[in-house]
Amino acid sequence: MKYILILAAASATLAACSAQPENVTLAVVEATEAVCRPTPNGRDVTGCYVTLTASQGDRLISVASPSAGTAEIHEMKTEGGIMQMAELPDGLPLPAGEAVSLKPGGNHIMLMQVKSPLAAGDTVSLTLTFEKAAPLGVRAAVGQPAPAGGHTGH
Repeated sequence: MKYILILAAASATLAACSAQPENVTLAVVEATEAVCRPTPNGRDVTGCYVTLTASQGDRLISVASPSAGTAEIHEMKTEGGIMQMAELPDGLPLPAGEAVSLKPGGNHIMLMQVKSPLAAGDTVSLTLTFEKAAPLGVRAAVGQPAPAGGHTGH
């Protein structure tokens, strides 16, 4: 009898391990309102902005662009009356269902070592990599972003 119970328990364990979970949904991130500023004359850096909405809690962990040697996720904050910008080494949290806006004066994407000047009307390809969701390709228009807190008409 003891042998039958052990065998039954082992069979149940194996069945549980091999079964595919039902209704598994992968995190999906939607990107809207992507825009990069034109590069200033003689400079090879610029900021890009986008609004991200994740279906499940996730994190933007890196950005890449063929238009730039380096792309980083930055935060902008004011301490002691001085505005400071720094890379977010752990990425940017994306709470489930909440629109997270990367915008002027706040969190943003910084393109550095831009390979050729970006002018209004151009587009920039960005690849956003997340902790859970599949990488997302985004085409950002080059132009002036809506002012912080401004309405874009969408």
